[in-house]
Amino acid sequence: MSYRILALDIDGTILDPYGKLPAAVREAVAAARRRGLWVILCTGRRFRTALPWAQELQLEGSIVINNGTLVKNIQSGETLRHAYLPVDEYASVIAFVRRRGSPLVYVDTYHDHVDLITERCSETHAYQREYLNDNTEFFQTVDDLHSQPRSDVIMVSTMADEATLTALRQEARDEFGDRLHTHTLINKNYQGLILEFLSPKSGKWPALEAVAAEAGVVPEEIIAIGDDTNDIEMIRRAGLGIAMGNAAAEVKQSADRVVRSNAEGGVAEAIEKALLIL
Repeated sequence: MSYRILALDIDGTILDPYGKLPAAVREAVAAARRRGLWVILCTGRRFRTALPWAQELQLEGSIVINNGTLVKNIQSGETLRHAYLPVDEYASVIAFVRRRGSPLVYVDTYHDHVDLITERCSETHAYQREYLNDNTEFFQTVDDLHSQPRSDVIMVSTMADEATLTALRQEARDEFGDRLHTHTLINKNYQGLILEFLSPKSGKWPALEAVAAEAGVVPEEIIAIGDDTNDIEMIRRAGLGIAMGNAAAEVKQSADRVVRSNAEGGVAEAIEKALLIL
């Protein structure tokens, strides 16, 4: 089987532990593109913070962002596919998150220069306050999120320590069941974890599979590389799934191959080996 798409996670995968893009990774991606692979970034980041890496790698076309809730066009910022949070679940999610913290509401309004809406809340965890203080641009603060339900909500999230969010996620599973998709992620650039509430139709793999299908590419023709639990499905379902050496144990167990860590040029290694079998 030949491969036609190379799907790459960003944090913990193409970026090193210091958040830099190694020259070897840049060169390997360029080599993959020269060999005819369509390189697609698949990330939990929002469009505004993922875009610079797509541009640095000189990528074109689709980018999968916000853990597959959105697919956007890199050049125009146009939303090509979305799986917004169900409108009838919005109020319940906001009320649920308020039990132990403060909600962050991500909205699909890139061209309006707003990415996230939050509210004034004394219960905001210190980890989340640090994040908000460092990212005031493109964020909007309102008095009450409950009074402003929207139809373009990408997701609701909250940041806190591992113990708090592990317990909260279990409560969320009990309360929402399969009506919503929830997962926790390591907050790689800040302390603690992130708990996200998304549409049950979201996910990196469903978004990537849809983009591929539109181009006539089947799952067996996809190479996927990642490191975190939100990468498991695409690593498992792709024709060739590769886990980084720094990946969680369950990610490695889902992979066909495990390469060196992101501190050791693992992505470059993976791409070089993949090119040998094209």
